[in-house]
Amino acid sequence: MMTMWWPCLVLALLSGLETSGFPRSPFRLLGKRSLPEGVVDGIEVYSTKISCKVTSRFAHNVVTTRAVNRADTAKEVSFDVELPKTAFITNFTLTIDGVTYPGNVKEKEVAQKQYEKAVSQGKTAGLVKASGRKLEKFTVSVNVAAGSKVTFELTYEELLKRNKGKYEMFLKVQPKQLVRHFEIDAHIFEPQGISMLDAEASFITNDLLGSALTKSFSGKKGHVSFKPSLDQQRSCPTCTDSLLNGDFTIVYDVNRESPGNVQIVNGYFVHFFAPQGLPVVPKNIVFVIDVSGSMSGRKIQQTREALLKIMDDMKEDDYLNFILFSTGVTTWKDHLVQATPANLEEARAFVKNIRDQSMTNINDGLLRGIEMLNKAREDHLVPERSTSIVIMLTDGDANSGESRPEKIQENVRNAIGGKFPLYNLGFGHNMNYNFLENLALENHGFARRIYEDSDANLQLQGFYEEVANPLLTNVEVEYPENAILDLTRNSYPHFYDGSEIVIAGRLVDRNMDNFRADVKGHGALNDLTFTEEVDMKEMDAALKEQGYIFGDYIERLWAYLTIEQLLEKRKNAHGDEKENITAEALELSLKYHFVTPLTSMVVTKPEDNEDQTSIADKPGEGEHRERRPESRILPLRPWTLESHDTRTTNSPEKGSWASLPMLGSMAYLTSHQSSQTPYYYVDGDPHFIIQVPGKNDTICFNIDEKPGTVLRLIQDPVTGITVTGQIIGDKGSNTSSRTGKTYFGKLGITNAWMDFRVEVTTEKIILGNGDALSTFSWLDTVTVTQTGLSVIINRKKNMVVSFGDGISFVIVLHQVWKKHPVHQDFLGFYVVDSHRMSAQTHGLLGQFFQPFDFEVFDIRPGSDPMKPDATMVVKSHQLTVTRGSQKDYRKDASVGTKVICWFVHNNGEGLIDGVHTDYIVPSLF
Repeated sequence: MMTMWWPCLVLALLSGLETSGFPRSPFRLLGKRSLPEGVVDGIEVYSTKISCKVTSRFAHNVVTTRAVNRADTAKEVSFDVELPKTAFITNFTLTIDGVTYPGNVKEKEVAQKQYEKAVSQGKTAGLVKASGRKLEKFTVSVNVAAGSKVTFELTYEELLKRNKGKYEMFLKVQPKQLVRHFEIDAHIFEPQGISMLDAEASFITNDLLGSALTKSFSGKKGHVSFKPSLDQQRSCPTCTDSLLNGDFTIVYDVNRESPGNVQIVNGYFVHFFAPQGLPVVPKNIVFVIDVSGSMSGRKIQQTREALLKIMDDMKEDDYLNFILFSTGVTTWKDHLVQATPANLEEARAFVKNIRDQSMTNINDGLLRGIEMLNKAREDHLVPERSTSIVIMLTDGDANSGESRPEKIQENVRNAIGGKFPLYNLGFGHNMNYNFLENLALENHGFARRIYEDSDANLQLQGFYEEVANPLLTNVEVEYPENAILDLTRNSYPHFYDGSEIVIAGRLVDRNMDNFRADVKGHGALNDLTFTEEVDMKEMDAALKEQGYIFGDYIERLWAYLTIEQLLEKRKNAHGDEKENITAEALELSLKYHFVTPLTSMVVTKPEDNEDQTSIADKPGEGEHRERRPESRILPLRPWTLESHDTRTTNSPEKGSWASLPMLGSMAYLTSHQSSQTPYYYVDGDPHFIIQVPGKNDTICFNIDEKPGTVLRLIQDPVTGITVTGQIIGDKGSNTSSRTGKTYFGKLGITNAWMDFRVEVTTEKIILGNGDALSTFSWLDTVTVTQTGLSVIINRKKNMVVSFGDGISFVIVLHQVWKKHPVHQDFLGFYVVDSHRMSAQTHGLLGQFFQPFDFEVFDIRPGSDPMKPDATMVVKSHQLTVTRGSQKDYRKDASVGTKVICWFVHNNGEGLIDGVHTDYIVPSLF
């Protein structure tokens, strides 16, 4: 039986070099073109309008698309909008034949329960996340009856950030068809006056743009209008295809007769601060560069290109050094050196010879750079009036030296001591971005993602340009004592040329006569104070003309900025502090109707006479570590299920795998095992067995931990695969101590890129695909397949999980006599094929997927006459090991095959990277 799953609201994030902007033109239709003049597959999109009103940098955008179904049958229409990552959606309505279906912003958990209820009742529901480099995507689809009209309207708001001396609004225009009435209409009101305004499109010639585009500004007002006719939209004079496919950008800046500007409306104020013409504060800058093996090829080449260009822009008053880290740490110089022409020439030669090496030792690399900056200041090697900066670039997770993120954060925090900022640049998607972001935020910096595109070197240069010219350090903004409430952040370690400090708050007394703001900071030559005084009556008169834009914009600006800063602060908060911050941000999100990471927008819309519940979410940047194209992100993937036993597929339970559409052909497991292929597994106590590639020998070790402990067995940031296992004990054992035997009682396998996970216990197997879950027991014999994935359950024996062509795991079920007074059922985990896993794979088993060497000598009698001891040299450690044996249960779960191995004592100490407690994680997923 076929079940139709409609796509629904989409909203997701990826971070990068952030730019503020418009959404992309909001319409994409399903089906092929069949009629001219904007009719595709019977659907005509006759109007698309993007209306933007900006008041004092705060943008209120409304995207409206209208369509009519001119076909004789119902058709599906899909509404797509790409909007800036920094924006919050505030409203969405869907109107069909005059009936409006609104969106409601709710607490995320409440929205999720509503979504799950819709699923349990058999109603169409879904949650899809799609993402882009600069923008995030909102999508909703709806069935439109023959002859019916539909209107989509999306509203979002954002505070435009000043970057490199301008505010930028970015629009991705891509209607995919001709639209009879297509319009972009932007009105800008800036009380300081507009100093420049421009607009350009990458998809249309200047001649055509000139007649379709109008732009003007005078005094405080600016206007941009883009209204291409049908003929101007055509890709050729006789074509029915649209050439509107590219970027439309509006940029502007304001007059800056004074360093600051304060605006007050209805008891709320905003203070903009951006002084001009100050001398640049000299920089002491250390570049901490990842040169691990994963940086090889294009990444390291682009890094070299960017660093060479950056050095062209360095000033002679600056000081610099380079720290390279892989397994170890290499420095260009033992101390910071001045950026003289001679030193820069030597630095260029060093950079040109940067080569990739081995592992990723983030901790030691950062600490070396921080120590160097601290020592330069202590020894007076750098100017007294200078500022220090650390910039780190990495493309992977720490897997050498100290690899625990929380410990690295603690070490770096203690070393910096709040004295200077740390900026982290994450190259690509295969790193723990949350860790990089938290590490930067708690050290007064920020993190950026550098995308693995052809312009990655330009992205690196672009970031450096943002921080290349500090004009002030230790900026503090003061307001009248006891006159301000709910103030946003008012201290900044740096003010960079081309940026802007924005502070907002609420007045205690709305009837006060005067308002004063003092900004204090350290400049290149002396300490500076800037004072801004406002006559409240003059302010009221001056701002009356802003009413034509939109209402209480400063209050909404304050709410936006407060939520943004609370969410940032929340990332490094714990316990009661985190709960209080979360509660405050959630309250404001709900009050002002913002879709934030704490809220979701729920839309109930008609679908074949049933309601469909859709949820728009705004996940955090670190939730996405994928390297996948947008086209692979689907609301629910087509699976094939084949039952070989008594499990019924005729009347499946709601949400079960058996209820999914029977599509595609069977993809049975094919193993690439050979007699020479190394194998890795963990079974029993837990015993870890490693056959070393290229060696006709095997190493084994135990992990001795208490029941309840969860261990990370495999983690590969490139393939997105993670495997964890939870330890159980004998019957009657507790989690407070390690008594008797222990085993694995639960195993978890996830593939982040496929949104797939499987939880295996001794009683059941739970498969998760997105939000859909299905449960099987060990009494089943079932094969479930999806493109790139196969899961086979063999009744009471084992199960095989296979990803693509070259990653296969076997989980063995060990059953004991149910009435046994001590022992209980447990699991074994076997890697039967790992040749497609990346060189960045780590974990108790995963770290051994790459070749390593060892030597055994001095074999001698041990304490057990049957088990001799020997000396092993491995990973630069000399260990005492014992000859023993373990069992391999891949082929026979009851008897097994004896495997002779060298046993490494003390939880594998000296063999595994770090210590075994480094691999303990808080939960299975």
